[in-house]
Amino acid sequence: MSTVCFDNGDGDHIDSAPLREVKAAGGKLLNKLGTTTIGPGWTKVSCPCCVSEHVEPLVMVKLGENVGPETKRWLIRLIGTPQKDGGAGLLAHPGEDATGDIIVVSAPRCTLLRATEELGLCKTYSNGDMEAFSYSDRDNFRGSDNMETFLTLAERQYIVKYELDGLRAQRDLRIPGLPDTCTLQSRDNICQKLSSAGVIVDTFPLHNPRKLKNLSKAWYCGNQLVQPLDSVNEYFGSSVAFYFSFLDFYTWSLLAPAILGLSITYFSGDVQKEMMESVSGSPGADETEDNSGPAVSGHMLQAVFSMIWSTVVMELWKRRSSSLSYRWGTLHLTERFAEPRPGFHGVLGVNPVTGRVEPLFPDWQRDLRMALVSVPVVGLFLGMVVLGMMCFYWGEAQARQLQTESDSVLSQCLLYTPSILHIIYTNMLATAYKRVAQSLTEYENHREESAFQNHLTAKVLVFTFFNYFAVLFHIAFFKQDVPLLRKRLASLLIMTQLVNQVTEVVIPFLVDRFITAPHRTESDSDPQEDKFRNQSTLPPFPGLFAEYIELLVQFGYLSLFSCVFPLTAMLLLLNNLTEIRSDAYKICKLFRKPFSSPVANMGVWQIAFEVLSYVSVVSNCWLLLLSPRLQEMYREGGLSSTNVLLLAVFIEHLLIIVKLIMAVLIPDEPDWIRKKREHIEYSSMQALRQQKLQAEES
Repeated sequence: MSTVCFDNGDGDHIDSAPLREVKAAGGKLLNKLGTTTIGPGWTKVSCPCCVSEHVEPLVMVKLGENVGPETKRWLIRLIGTPQKDGGAGLLAHPGEDATGDIIVVSAPRCTLLRATEELGLCKTYSNGDMEAFSYSDRDNFRGSDNMETFLTLAERQYIVKYELDGLRAQRDLRIPGLPDTCTLQSRDNICQKLSSAGVIVDTFPLHNPRKLKNLSKAWYCGNQLVQPLDSVNEYFGSSVAFYFSFLDFYTWSLLAPAILGLSITYFSGDVQKEMMESVSGSPGADETEDNSGPAVSGHMLQAVFSMIWSTVVMELWKRRSSSLSYRWGTLHLTERFAEPRPGFHGVLGVNPVTGRVEPLFPDWQRDLRMALVSVPVVGLFLGMVVLGMMCFYWGEAQARQLQTESDSVLSQCLLYTPSILHIIYTNMLATAYKRVAQSLTEYENHREESAFQNHLTAKVLVFTFFNYFAVLFHIAFFKQDVPLLRKRLASLLIMTQLVNQVTEVVIPFLVDRFITAPHRTESDSDPQEDKFRNQSTLPPFPGLFAEYIELLVQFGYLSLFSCVFPLTAMLLLLNNLTEIRSDAYKICKLFRKPFSSPVANMGVWQIAFEVLSYVSVVSNCWLLLLSPRLQEMYREGGLSSTNVLLLAVFIEHLLIIVKLIMAVLIPDEPDWIRKKREHIEYSSMQALRQQKLQAEES
């Protein structure tokens, strides 16, 4: 009786317990299955170059409790069937118990290489340059015979998910072991259908203990200031690596505004007084005379610097982003030519670009749905945010009036009622909006997963921006109360950072340490399957949305309102120095390993940061108008309110033009990256032309 070898991630190979032979499922479900057989362990492959003595477990598929052995055997057979015969072309293992509820999945060399070409990943060519990978030219790429060094762990695991998600029924099929109502129609997405039927409960990538331990030591366990970004990209993928790269870049870019803010505070007595008042909450004795707005010298310098700083930082980041994209091989992604995402639907037809039979959906219908449905619904929710804010101010005014008329314990308690009701209202509205945004994006029916995520992120982003900044804009531009704005900003900067550290790190750590960790105890002698199951007890990684939102809000506080609170950058710098390590700890220890699709940049988040940098021009110009010293200068100069307004608009437009000129003068990518990108595009075109000529000759 044969045994099965698992790679446990430590470089050792552990023989599992003998397995019962998994018998073939009954019924002719696919056209050809002769090239793939299911033995006592991993499914076999017919390609000689894909035969390997040891197989690396990459992904675990968890099945429902009521899934029978017949259905599991059919699914294993489907996963192992070659792609030309309608399968995924992967390697599947039933686990130690052939009737258990897990399937471990890996990928052979040819499947990995073909997917590398489909995704448009760039790899090192024989001459040392990065080139778009071509399967027909695979022997000329360095290391293409060793998948563990040629592709990162994150890429290999994503390719497994990519192939599973791309499984589509070749014709009408009945799923063995399930009721007749659970049938697959031609071109149905198989994994999506199995998930809705409760056959597949979860699919997640497996941790590599050795690599994770080494990454943890180099990332957050030591005293090093430099992040191991290449190692992060290798283990967690480019989407996670781009986030941490931006967090690192943004954190160190805070040094300049932090030094400026400290200098302004140290050398300006007025600013020192304002800082003390904003923290203590009590006004100074001479506030009505001179401190109702920002001091001209310090705050004007801070405002101009913030506008220039936000532009330079984003332009330099785009250059760094393009360099990282080239280094990580994601400069030439071709997702638009890949299989549609599982949730995409439409009329079956031939894709005019790829020639494949797949669902087709016209772009004009999607645009129409966004214009007539998504935009009005998002606008309705934004109006509800503004309505809730206005009701909060009305309720606050009523509570203060009641407290003035009747100074009792009840009236004192009622002062807090509007705030409590507003918090409950905004949280309920945010929860409802996230579900609505998900449904709207599904209704828009985007073909690519990245397009789906970008549109979903944009919807939630607009709503979140209103939630965070609507009150500050109302205080600044409607109430025109700069001292109140300064106090509110100081409280947000201090309290929000403390709350975030507790909720994001302390609470998850305590829950993991005292509640979930005791149930995941394991020893070296435990079966490998049990170690895989322990990973399933960890909560799924919630994604990077909350992390990006936190950085975007920080960027907004700094670029929009720092002229009224110069210490903003210093507080953010201190927070982010711990944020880097806490976020690294969370993703390594507190959650399951996430799938990470290859990305070339931060996507829609980069656009959001750039938009904020332009909004900062308007915000800072109008905040400076509220300065009583400037207003006094205008009165002394004989300028009317209309002339002051026109002057502010002129300065605002002038600064926007300056920002645009700076953006043009600083290229989005270094010249050497531009040349490399154009060379990659040219080489891809030449390779495609050569393939066509060879096809015509044959």
